[in-house]
Amino acid sequence: MAESAGFCFGVRRSVELAEKLLEEQGPSFSFGELIHNREMVALLESKGLRVVQDPAELRAGEHVILRAHGVSPSVYEQIEKTGAVITDGTCPKVKAIHRIAARAKEQGRFVLIIGTRLHPEVEAIRGWCGEHAVVENPAECAAFLDAAGDFWKKPLTVVVQTTQTHNNFTECCDILKKRCTNAEFHDTICFATSTRQEEAIQLASNCDAMVVIGGKHSANSLHLAQLCEEHCPQVQFIETPEELELDKLRQADTVGLTAGASTPAWIIKEVRNKMSDEIRDEVITEESAVEKEKSFDEMLEETLKTIYNGDKVTGTVVAITGTEVSVDLGAKYSGFIPAEEFTEDGTKLEDAVKVGDEVEAVVVRVNDVEGTAMLSKKRLDAAKIWNDVEAAVEDGTVMEGVVTEENKGGVVVSVKGVRVFVPASQTDLPRDAELSQLVKKTVRLKITEVNRARKRVVGSIRRVAQAERRERIEAIWNEIEIGKHYHGVVKSMTSYGAFVDIGGIDGMVHVSELSWGRIHQPSEVVSVGDELDVYVINFDREKRKISLGYKDPAADPWLQFTSQYSVDSVASVKVVKLMPFGAFAEIVPGVDGLIHISQIANRRIAKPDEVLSVGDVVDAKITAIDEEKHKVSLSIRALSVPAPVVPAAPVEKEDAPREDALVYEISADGKATGVAPEDEPAD
Repeated sequence: MAESAGFCFGVRRSVELAEKLLEEQGPSFSFGELIHNREMVALLESKGLRVVQDPAELRAGEHVILRAHGVSPSVYEQIEKTGAVITDGTCPKVKAIHRIAARAKEQGRFVLIIGTRLHPEVEAIRGWCGEHAVVENPAECAAFLDAAGDFWKKPLTVVVQTTQTHNNFTECCDILKKRCTNAEFHDTICFATSTRQEEAIQLASNCDAMVVIGGKHSANSLHLAQLCEEHCPQVQFIETPEELELDKLRQADTVGLTAGASTPAWIIKEVRNKMSDEIRDEVITEESAVEKEKSFDEMLEETLKTIYNGDKVTGTVVAITGTEVSVDLGAKYSGFIPAEEFTEDGTKLEDAVKVGDEVEAVVVRVNDVEGTAMLSKKRLDAAKIWNDVEAAVEDGTVMEGVVTEENKGGVVVSVKGVRVFVPASQTDLPRDAELSQLVKKTVRLKITEVNRARKRVVGSIRRVAQAERRERIEAIWNEIEIGKHYHGVVKSMTSYGAFVDIGGIDGMVHVSELSWGRIHQPSEVVSVGDELDVYVINFDREKRKISLGYKDPAADPWLQFTSQYSVDSVASVKVVKLMPFGAFAEIVPGVDGLIHISQIANRRIAKPDEVLSVGDVVDAKITAIDEEKHKVSLSIRALSVPAPVVPAAPVEKEDAPREDALVYEISADGKATGVAPEDEPAD
């Protein structure tokens, strides 16, 4: 069975969101089938999640979850207009494609989508694009280029459906790279999909038959089946256990089993159980056919066999009294076990053992005259535990126990009744930490030393903790993807960011990603020890570096600004900084605009502080918005009424020639112009 069969991260996240929504809000809606698995959709529907295909079916106040495949911006807007409360179940990997497509649209780039036409994920991606096209395979890709004329001159962005095969994507890219000179390629196939496909190919190559479980309308399941068919002569693609054709599998020595990303674990288990039960029934039948029937003499001999002190025996409980438990050993002896051996840990006798139970014990004393044997379950259990403890040293088995006390130099752990000493250096606590904090806690440890004669056992909690940390670290690197969310703890801080432990690995949240507002130090937002919900912005597997984000994308002040204002809008702004060339003013928290010195007043000024001071709140007109660079130009002068131009009256003096005054006109942009009239002859 393939290790990665079943739900991927994105599907699991969508299903968990839906289940949480149903639990908290009651009956709700799913826009489109949440995932491509009819059984899972039917199960959610039975819990109250009704599927709708048209936003018009929703009403104000109703709760709706968007399917894992995502929706286009226009559909999102239609749902918003209904007044329904939206929970976004879109897979983060799909949302990453939406961002790539939206950015390409802003840059005027043509988007080519490699994927299954009419698939919900591809339909949603198309809504985020400007000019675009969809191709399903290399042949379609080549035909599209042949028909597109001078298409090769256009700036091109290529994305691929998350569940496509790498071969299909690579072959299409090879064709495009030969003919398009201005193309950028984005491998947006989900990492989990790639892993699942690689496992399927490996299994199919080594099995006589393959069973692939998944929805017939699930793209990733269909691709799994296609890949298996390329490497295995017999493949069954099924949705439910009922579709399994066992007769076709009987001649196969080895059968491989895998499942698509939308297949729930319970369906996989049902299919596996059905196959296993069939095999088990056949084995039992064959064994029964060849098994020889025991003779009466053989059975009689078994009942007369002798047992000795120290023998390990197995019997069936036939009677229980307040003082002892009677056991049928299938021999000439009746066995008895003291009742207190079942109740030493405080358990009631009736809860610990029942008539008909099979028990194991060791023979303590045999009475041949009376035909009885005194047995001890406790001694056998103790011997087994010591055997397990000794074996654990050799095979490195991880054992579990409860810390019972703090001892000189360490702690004592009770492992199935055996005292295990753990030195302080092996507790996995910091050097100066209080060992008492471990008392009464359940811990996992490895046994490092056993001396049964001295009843001395030494263990290490630290070795297990280190191994588990390594496993968690590898699990994170195997499953990490851009957009994935983690709950972490701030471990340390620098002037440029905070390092957050997300489960054994530290990722860095840059100071610019801690807040949408202006901050100078990470300590203005977080402290060491704080628990944060973060998401992956980028990562480098080779250098083992992870960049994390903490800011909520929905709270982006630029989005808030563009939703409220546009060019020619008038805003009440607050002056936050003065420069020789103008003043910066806050429009909304996190978005500033520049008021150039020429736009501060309708007259010439030498410095902005002649008119403005930091903290002033003034009305200004938005004259320009740079969407790409997130820059805004403001003007106060555009809102002021130009002062009327009053010609200066000529001044006449006795015994002096008359001079005409020079009249200047102040233009709308603040420039002064004017020419003195020609001199006239004096009177």
